[in-house]
Amino acid sequence: MRVDLPSSEATEAVYGLRAGLAVFDRRRDEIVRVAFTAEARPALDDLVRWAASRNVPCEELSPQRLERAADSTHHEGLCVSTRPRRFTPAASLADLLTAKKGVAVALDRVRNPYNIGAILRTAAFFGVDAALLGSPAPHPALPPDAVRVAEGGVEHLACVRTTDLADTLQRLRARGVRVVGADGASRESVIGYGFARPAVLVMGHEREGISDRVRAQCDAIVAIPGSGAVESLNVAVAAGVMISELVRSKR
Repeated sequence: MRVDLPSSEATEAVYGLRAGLAVFDRRRDEIVRVAFTAEARPALDDLVRWAASRNVPCEELSPQRLERAADSTHHEGLCVSTRPRRFTPAASLADLLTAKKGVAVALDRVRNPYNIGAILRTAAFFGVDAALLGSPAPHPALPPDAVRVAEGGVEHLACVRTTDLADTLQRLRARGVRVVGADGASRESVIGYGFARPAVLVMGHEREGISDRVRAQCDAIVAIPGSGAVESLNVAVAAGVMISELVRSKR
């Protein structure tokens, strides 16, 4: 979102109705500007009142102007500008997972923001504790479309970034975190698989799967059994099946 703020103050756009309202619910003190359409206004009473009480700029715009402000046609009538998202340090992830015998999902070079958003939404739905985003050159923030597609789920996850996922997984394993990778060619079925705790489930690149270095850090490799009519599932769909099994074993 384009906002009139001092150049030294960085901001981040969050658009989409549920994504924006989740920011208001979880980290409202980081909101610096709000823009919305008349159509979305009935769902925004609490947000608008709060903005007025805090002197946070809040403006009703036409859909076309909001599209320009959000730099997206998918704004759903709301765009909030926030201070940059605070990512959890990679070094703190082991403490988080071991303290509560928690679970995390790791993305090995998953690039499509719609896949990323869908996976994060699923992770939040099932109560996963953290998301570990691995890429040689990570986006300075989560792609705005990924945040929108996650429908507010991002705000319920501890998000961690790393430029060396294999090294980060190695450090987690040294702390007793079990790492399980997803690969459609594996003979080990994820259905009924007994995930130990704490655990990280690794989903790989849309076409290439998990890298050799990341695979070397996996304690196990699991797959979703299918009919064989097609080679594999979309990574976001596969993540949904596997995350449900991950949390099922916890229950």
